[in-house]
Amino acid sequence: MTDAFHLTTETLAPEQTADLAMRLGALLGPGDTVLLEGPVGAGKSHFCRALIQSRLAAQGRMEDVPSPSFTLVQTYDAGDVEIWHADLYRLSDPQEIVELGLEDAFSTAICLVEWAGRLGDMAPPEALQVTILPGVAPEARQIVFSGPPCWQERLRTFLVMA
Repeated sequence: MTDAFHLTTETLAPEQTADLAMRLGALLGPGDTVLLEGPVGAGKSHFCRALIQSRLAAQGRMEDVPSPSFTLVQTYDAGDVEIWHADLYRLSDPQEIVELGLEDAFSTAICLVEWAGRLGDMAPPEALQVTILPGVAPEARQIVFSGPPCWQERLRTFLVMA
């Protein structure tokens, strides 16, 4: 993936990180993939949970959104689109991506993939990369958005708001 742009922002509290995720979630549609990276405990699952819950709430639904650490994939019906939330930390073989159906979901669903580096060459080339890193304060996070040219235009209003 060739990164055409980078946007770095900082959140000072988990609520701000969740707000950022909700705003991003409002921009996503079928076939969009968000690849999340960052160390253990950085907030990847928190980000995904906020994004998924905001999309479900828009459909008038509340649902628990657990981390898919052990199941590898959780799916959610968000009305007009299915959301796939994958955590590839425990992936033992890249072939499991095909077995899970994740490769097919990349073209039809909103896919949120934690530990996305484990996708290797199976990562969709048009995906948005989100890297979450610990900030200087205990609850602060540095969040880096990067991706191909198509994302820069799509995120134009999002970038202004960040």
